[in-house]
Amino acid sequence: MTALVLALSLVFTTPLSTAPAKGSSAPGDARPTLVFPQFAAGQPLHLVAYGDTRFTDSAVTGVTNPRVRKWLAERIGQQHPQAILLTGDTPFHGADAADWQVFQRETESWRRERAVQLPTVGNHEVLGGAPPGIANYLENFPDISGHRYYSALLGSLEVISLDFTVPSGASSLQGRWFVSQLDHVPAQVEFLMVLYHLPWMADRQSQIIAGLPTQEAVALRSMLEARLPKIHAKVIVFNGHIHNYERFERMGVEYVITGGGGAKPYPVLYRGRGDLYQDTGFPVYHYLLLDIAAHRLQAVMWKVKDPEAATLEVEVKDEFTITAAPAGPVHAVPQPRPRGHNRPD
Repeated sequence: MTALVLALSLVFTTPLSTAPAKGSSAPGDARPTLVFPQFAAGQPLHLVAYGDTRFTDSAVTGVTNPRVRKWLAERIGQQHPQAILLTGDTPFHGADAADWQVFQRETESWRRERAVQLPTVGNHEVLGGAPPGIANYLENFPDISGHRYYSALLGSLEVISLDFTVPSGASSLQGRWFVSQLDHVPAQVEFLMVLYHLPWMADRQSQIIAGLPTQEAVALRSMLEARLPKIHAKVIVFNGHIHNYERFERMGVEYVITGGGGAKPYPVLYRGRGDLYQDTGFPVYHYLLLDIAAHRLQAVMWKVKDPEAATLEVEVKDEFTITAAPAGPVHAVPQPRPRGHNRPD
């Protein structure tokens, strides 16, 4: 337990920026930041969600499992996803261009599949220095067009990605933008997915040891919950940071912690009754397949059976289904600029 306390406490040693996030959406902008016109409303979608990979030199094995990490990245490409949602801590050192080069090599299959990559900023994105880390992050994810926080419209799905390294309170630029987005979810959206690196809900162990969820995470959750009666879409929040898998339901919102992409795993020694995932197996290297069709979201968590096996395999360890009410009529969205993106004001 002592080693676990130290490991979890170290993740908060990176200072957070208090400067406005350059390249982010204007606080009052209610439009989707990014529009991907190749996805039509009502069209089936096939996605992946996972995170906490820590791409770095394969010789580094103490903080990440390079064999499992690379295998999972390739396995994800083999699923032919149309989009990949990343919950943060994609590189080990965000300020180190070499770590991002490893990311590019090990995820080449994603680009061959032309999967849209929708990330969120984690603490390792700014490890080694926030300015170079964020610059590397934006350069390596061209689909988000220079936005540190953004919304993306993919047919009947909208994804809102928030940056935990800049202020997100109710009076902050990001907080006001988030509220505006929640107040104006497009009518065609049946499922709204929120990405934020730090958990908005967590097992009792993380509450005691690491102080999770943080005050800002709880504040964001409260902003969301205050607007749920007026949000017609079903909401799923994806977080990372805990190198394991947890799932909760609160006020009709599904909260999923998916941090098993390759980083050194954290054991969850006690899962409270609120955690809908009660399996005691460890480690929990995994990814989620998300399929949206006919107003339903089917989510399947695929876990690596044995990370030490000669041949790696995955098995289904969790599943859940969410049914949405049929969306309203499709209203015109702002005419997308080149590559289908709307620039902020």
